[in-house]
Amino acid sequence: MPMSIERLPPRHGGESDGLTEPTGDRPKALSTFILAGGAIAATVAALPYALPGSATVERSAIIDASPEEIFPLLASNRGFQKINPYLDADPKLKIAFSGPDYGVGSTFAFDGKDGKGTQTITAMEENRSVTNLIDLGSMGQPVQTFTLTPVEGGTKVVWSTTSEFGMNPIGRVIGLFMDGFLGKTYEKGLTNISNAVTAA
Repeated sequence: MPMSIERLPPRHGGESDGLTEPTGDRPKALSTFILAGGAIAATVAALPYALPGSATVERSAIIDASPEEIFPLLASNRGFQKINPYLDADPKLKIAFSGPDYGVGSTFAFDGKDGKGTQTITAMEENRSVTNLIDLGSMGQPVQTFTLTPVEGGTKVVWSTTSEFGMNPIGRVIGLFMDGFLGKTYEKGLTNISNAVTAA
């Protein structure tokens, strides 16, 4: 069977053979790609700013004790060490006391595997609440609050911490994971409170 051969007309410079894209369209395609990539990069960079600017971690427990029994542990830099959950996780945690032993201004510095900083009582209401400022330097200054409410069966103790991130994108991302970082630590601390008042 004879073979049919199609003869193509001669092609001159700048003409397309229909199989390759004309080179004149390439700069336009490249510009479109660059603009699209820039838009995507800008969107990704802006995403953290759409996240919450603060985060609160909270745990609570009903402890078989009165507020009057629990409050002294929370209102003293030395008393807090009896329930400090970070000492359980890091026995080598260094603690240094300053200010009064009890009440507003009572402070302790800590330095261990999870970081270093200070915790200072900034406000309190006798047998009802204690507020601490935790100074972590460049990591921020979260506010930690304990509230005590008499209930049937004892006292409801709420341990909460709120961190403000401002416009710090890294902080806002970390805020998404704070509950996972701190939740179990606070649960351990509440257990320590229960054990401490039982042992007293």
